[in-house]
Amino acid sequence: MTLKASQLNPMNIPPVPLHIGFWIGVTLFLTVVYGTALPGFWLTLGIMCLFVPIHAAYYYSLANFIFPKYLFKGRYVHFLIGLLCSFALSTLLFRAMEIWIANPIIYAKLKSQDPGLIIDKLELAPWDQFKSSSAMLNAFEQVNFIVWITLAIKFFNMWYQKQKAALEAELNLLKGQLHPHFLFNTLNNLYSLTLSQSPQSPAVVMGLSEILRYMLYEASHDVVLLKRDIEILENYITLEKIRYQDRLQLQFSINGLEANQEIVPLLLLPLVENAFKHGVSEKVGEAWINIDLKVKDSRLKFKISNNKGEKKTLKSEIDSLAKDSGKQIGHIGLANIRKRLEILYPSAFQFKIIDEEELYAVILEIELSKRLNIEVI
Repeated sequence: MTLKASQLNPMNIPPVPLHIGFWIGVTLFLTVVYGTALPGFWLTLGIMCLFVPIHAAYYYSLANFIFPKYLFKGRYVHFLIGLLCSFALSTLLFRAMEIWIANPIIYAKLKSQDPGLIIDKLELAPWDQFKSSSAMLNAFEQVNFIVWITLAIKFFNMWYQKQKAALEAELNLLKGQLHPHFLFNTLNNLYSLTLSQSPQSPAVVMGLSEILRYMLYEASHDVVLLKRDIEILENYITLEKIRYQDRLQLQFSINGLEANQEIVPLLLLPLVENAFKHGVSEKVGEAWINIDLKVKDSRLKFKISNNKGEKKTLKSEIDSLAKDSGKQIGHIGLANIRKRLEILYPSAFQFKIIDEEELYAVILEIELSKRLNIEVI
């Protein structure tokens, strides 16, 4: 699993222009900050253009060399030495730039505005200025201020990308568990029809083909049209009705559906599948399933209920476990749905299960507009 470039860089700006733009922004920021203390905007801008390359070189030496080569690889002694050397070199360069280039330019400009102006510390010889401990400490503070804020932004971005990658990996795993689960149950249905040489088998194959095409190609997207997702539900229901014939009573009502509504794929289908597998298939006599889907103001409410199968004796339970090793698989879908909802619709869903003696129901409510934008690859 990899992150798309658009996820890490939403504006899709190439790395070099992005970095150049960032340092231009830093230059303008420093110009505004120090502009009130220096004579004129353009002079301040020129002075900042002298110092920003030192900031940039200091930052890239830490971000691209010292941290990844030493700290991230556990070479802590080398990291400490490299960090101290970077501190010292950047501070000395910053102070040298002040003494030999920046300060003379600023001082000359000030004296042109006020010929009688005397600044004692700037009248000293360059080497005497260089030995000033207070000035050196001030240079250390200035050179580190911008760089460590920039590093903090970088490390936060790295942490964010790692968290996002972890969520995407988990979503891929959950979807990977849903696909074989659904296929396993549907192939069992087809197997039952072929054993009885049912003339409806070709229709089941075509219906299954359509559902698999959806799962393989369309459901790989982060969202799908709700209308299309419902079409697949209806396709699946049609396949199941072929299998259960007249002993199944099913009602499916849809209200508020619009053309542009979107939803994360494979959230609703396992709920319908679960109602068939643990309701109709375990019911000896007539079975029923009621499905109600409503959408209002981007809020979806999906309720599905079914009557439950007869209670089994202890012996029949043991026999069932021995014959059907897939029994426990049946609840993977519900657990995965809840987990995916927690990731993709945090604080924007309700997922309620009602398990009574003769009735089983699931109520799912989702604020469709509040989906967390995590692309699954």
